Amino acid sequence: MHRRSLVRALAAAPLSAPALLAAPRRAGAQAGGAYPSRPVRIIVPFPAGGATDTWARLVAEGMQPELGQPIVIENRGGGGGLIGTDVAAKAPPDGYTLLYNITTHVQAPVVLRRFPYDPVRDFAFIGRLGTTAITFCVGPAVPDSVATLADFVAWGRGRPLAFGNYAQGSTGHAFALLLAREAGLNVTHVAYRGEAPMLQDLLAGQFHGGFHSTVTAGEMMRAGRIRPLATGGPDRVPSLADRVPTLLELGYSRRFGFSGFNGLFAPARVPQAVLDRLVPAFRKVATSPETIRRLRAMDTIPGYEDPETFRASVERALREWQEMAEALDLYSTA
Repeated sequence: MHRRSLVRALAAAPLSAPALLAAPRRAGAQAGGAYPSRPVRIIVPFPAGGATDTWARLVAEGMQPELGQPIVIENRGGGGGLIGTDVAAKAPPDGYTLLYNITTHVQAPVVLRRFPYDPVRDFAFIGRLGTTAITFCVGPAVPDSVATLADFVAWGRGRPLAFGNYAQGSTGHAFALLLAREAGLNVTHVAYRGEAPMLQDLLAGQFHGGFHSTVTAGEMMRAGRIRPLATGGPDRVPSLADRVPTLLELGYSRRFGFSGFNGLFAPARVPQAVLDRLVPAFRKVATSPETIRRLRAMDTIPGYEDPETFRASVERALREWQEMAEALDLYSTA
């Protein structure tokens, strides 16, 4: 009886073995193609409420249905963006930790002479969303009679002034230094951990002026609580174009023509299968009519770039900022 059972089992083996072997292969394929199987984290290296945070949340909102998992924003401010960016660079390269960053990605390491991460080699590039100009604004610490940049310079010369910046080594920091130098102003520069806390102190009259984006400060500009006087970058801000000139138009140096980027990164060595999910999802969001409409409504110029083009843009920005830091001696400023 036992012998007959053994024979029946052996006879059945050729049929059952392939089926048993096929099951793990199917499971393996599903596991390999299942990314993401849990929530994805996007690190924003600045506090909540600033422009970087706003763009990241717009992107996360659009990518969630594409990826089929929640996307959680984690704000890791400090060090001019270095702290959060370093955390992202050293995260496991599995696609579950991403980074949304702006031009400080390359600026802060250059200015602070600290490279805890390599801005190019330590990251995989998902895509660029666009860019935005920043505008020099003054707050209630400046008299209401100051209506133009020329007014401000005339009023400010000979006074001890204070300018805020949203991160040491940022475009706003360099532009504030440039403006003080070229206008002949005596300025103390105050660094913040992001644009939102800087805006709160400007509104409170804690310092005289600084460069802000309309993404964060546009409502305060429209309400008249802060006054936009001049814009950095090559073009006027669309919503302010009828009344706020660029610094280039006002005769300030070509260095004010610098414009940056904002976009999505992943740690280097992320598997290609993961990138094959992230890149199309980001591209669909970045190029959708609804995203473009929302970006323009916040004075962000849409400018999607694919991973290779985005990488080249970051490399170019790094070279330009190294030249800017050398020319302005940004290294010695606090």
